[in-house]
Amino acid sequence: MKIKVIISGKVQGVFFRAYTEKKANELGLRGWVKNLPGGQVEAVFDGVQAKIEEMIEWCWQGSAGSKVTSVKTVKTEESLLENQSEGFEIKF
Repeated sequence: MKIKVIISGKVQGVFFRAYTEKKANELGLRGWVKNLPGGQVEAVFDGVQAKIEEMIEWCWQGSAGSKVTSVKTVKTEESLLENQSEGFEIKF
């Protein structure tokens, strides 16, 4: 299963991406996370549905300094993970 998530709120400058990478790796998910120009964070998660659901729930918590106001899931395209190495990474 693959899903793209857009997280809004105070999610940049609070180590949200680093914590997301750590949690995704703990859950054995593949994919990536990156900051968006508008202050949001975008992530793509690939893995077992139950682990992805756990990751989405975690996104509401985020890092210690974050204040999440919205977690929206959007349909993913297969191309979002083409040539993706194993594991999870932060994109810049």
